[in-house]
Amino acid sequence: MKTEDKILHLLKNKGALTAKTLAENLNVTTMGIRQHMLQLEKKGDINFEDIKATRGRPTRYWSLAKQSNKHFPNGHESLTLQLIDSVKSIFGEKGLDQLITQREKEIYNLYSSVLNKETTVKSKLIVLAKLRTDEGYMATIEEKNGTYWLLENHCSICAAANSCLNFCRSELQLFQDLLKNLAQVSREEHIMQGARRCAYKITPTTCK
Repeated sequence: MKTEDKILHLLKNKGALTAKTLAENLNVTTMGIRQHMLQLEKKGDINFEDIKATRGRPTRYWSLAKQSNKHFPNGHESLTLQLIDSVKSIFGEKGLDQLITQREKEIYNLYSSVLNKETTVKSKLIVLAKLRTDEGYMATIEEKNGTYWLLENHCSICAAANSCLNFCRSELQLFQDLLKNLAQVSREEHIMQGARRCAYKITPTTCK
């Protein structure tokens, strides 16, 4: 993977970072990183914000620009939008809702067939993150004080979700159903509302 691609993936997974932090993560010089950052900025893939520090000069943080999404999986964006428009045209909004419900059921069956082999909330989430990453969501799991976070750093169905927010409703409902009687699931950050990522808070309700 090229250095510029590595930079984009780090910013996607970690959020805004300084050139120094990027250099440390990629084991290259800060000067070398800055050269790559300038090229990415010229291409419109990244931008920066200077944040005032307690002392001294402001610290420059780099983050992804919206245009950078082209470097990540898009879930066959154009075809998806065409299909959604066709369903709406032929079957109306009710037909689209039925389609989303059917998709939800199929994904639930697929996921649950794998997750049911796991016995703890943590192990289920690890498997779930792997499934989601394989589908292009760049998912990771974090644990803080007994609470888990499913973090999705990329939305592979963003085009569909923009066209129909019920797709996002479907995602949240899916996780709630998969962890029913084991944990409470809520969405605390949402790409569709301007956040950098989608963040799902999972609070276990059992000792498992």
